[in-house]
Amino acid sequence: MPARAQELFAPSMTVVQARRALTDAFRQAELDSPELDARLLVGHALGLDHTALTIDSGRSLGGDAVHVLVALAARRLEREPVARILGVKEFWGLPLRINEATLVPRPETETVVEAALAAIDSAGPRTRALRIADLGTGSGALLIALLTELPNATGIGTDVSRDALAVAGDNASRLGIAARTEFTICDFGAELPGRFDLVVSNPPYIASADIDTLSPEVRHDPRSALDGGADGLNCYRTIAGQAQGLLKPDGDLVVELGIGQEPAVAKLFRAVGLIPSPARPDLLGIPRALRARVATMTP
Repeated sequence: MPARAQELFAPSMTVVQARRALTDAFRQAELDSPELDARLLVGHALGLDHTALTIDSGRSLGGDAVHVLVALAARRLEREPVARILGVKEFWGLPLRINEATLVPRPETETVVEAALAAIDSAGPRTRALRIADLGTGSGALLIALLTELPNATGIGTDVSRDALAVAGDNASRLGIAARTEFTICDFGAELPGRFDLVVSNPPYIASADIDTLSPEVRHDPRSALDGGADGLNCYRTIAGQAQGLLKPDGDLVVELGIGQEPAVAKLFRAVGLIPSPARPDLLGIPRALRARVATMTP
């Protein structure tokens, strides 16, 4: 049986002993990355980065650190993601703050950034002026990642959650791109003015009945950011209905897909006059980022 958090630590333990004890407990609990999780949580509790953890490995914890570590370990043993415990998650090499109103940005979502940049690159230099919209921005992950790669672009992120938008705005400020961003509360692109060179979105796409079958870590995400309706496609229908009014004639739409959703989403887009390209796969080979453009009339 996995150890209880309060049984793991003693004030006389050294930093390295605490890491080993926490790693063993996480391994017994069958967590995916026990050593990494233990290192991050011990470092967070003690205010030590990776290098300092090594240098101070023989230092004793002390009573205050034990109390903090017990609380952190208990949360992880309840399958709360480390990113939620720390309040930060790296995405596209950027440290993004998150809160209870936002998804934890995941590696597969970087595929959307890759596909969007490939679309931009196919039409001209990255240094040109561009206007970008991120529908359902959450922590601002997609928009902020793109603006760090596109130095003369500006962007608008939308969300129905004011709490999420506050986090996105804070992330943009900390990462030095606040002057090029705007965040507004609305349902995807329903109230956005003008048209955009690029529209991106990682919408909720889990079928309602499947949410309770997700891993415990994923179920810590806000349900509203996961639930895509009975078939998982509700948000794609909304985006499809708004796309023609949002995209410039030569603009691109790039959305994240759930597993197996490419045919259905491509069909929705074709029905409203968009032309989808084959989806870009993520690192596991799963079709993950679908690009679509407005169909042009031939004379």
